[in-house]
Amino acid sequence: MANGFDPRATASPQPTTTVGRDSVAYDAGLRSHMLSVYNYMASGVLLTGIIALLFSRGGIDSPAAQLFINGGILAWVVMLAPLGVVFWLSFGINRISTTTARILFWAYATLLGVSLSTIFLVYTGGSIAQTFFATSAAFACLSLWGYTTKKDLSGMGTFLIMGVFGLIIAMLINLFMRSTAMDLAISAIGVLLFAGLTAYDTQKIKSMYFAVAGTDFVGKAVVMGALTLYLDFINMFLFLLRFMGNRN
Repeated sequence: MANGFDPRATASPQPTTTVGRDSVAYDAGLRSHMLSVYNYMASGVLLTGIIALLFSRGGIDSPAAQLFINGGILAWVVMLAPLGVVFWLSFGINRISTTTARILFWAYATLLGVSLSTIFLVYTGGSIAQTFFATSAAFACLSLWGYTTKKDLSGMGTFLIMGVFGLIIAMLINLFMRSTAMDLAISAIGVLLFAGLTAYDTQKIKSMYFAVAGTDFVGKAVVMGALTLYLDFINMFLFLLRFMGNRN
């Protein structure tokens, strides 16, 4: 007797057509979703770079240099505000609107641009550009691999996140030790950790689309995905700059 699981059973053509149509629609929706994530992420990096470049113009007399040399409350606000924005987005994403999430993302990219403007006072412009393009190439390859691989990277993600916490502790310790060897080791480990996180986060963003597709949360998912990849890119760039950057 034929049943629904019998491969020899004759099936009507309509379900097959519907499944195919749904699969095509899902693939198109996923591509559109990922393209939106990458567009927001790339725009955020571009905005950060423009703000950093503008605030660093003038060398030691630039707004960035004067802000951090003079110190004061404003300097602390600029340094700590990005962290506050990230916490606001991460823990309040379910309560805020999509528009607010987008505004916070652009605010974060702007504030971080002001904070990172000092790298133009420390490293030469040529080495910064060289490191940026190297990071871009590495990020593109790693993210593409994370998007296309069939391997489940969730187990690797737990290890990488724990590694980031360990890296932060090591950086705090080295603030007092001021060890050059330890600084190089931290930089090398940082590049590897955020390289791995780029692939892991890309796969996670791709998987998350299945849960949010067709819901009101999809716009927020784009912003959070863009922020995650943005942080991976910026951190990988900064750690790589310690190796490739020529100091002024």
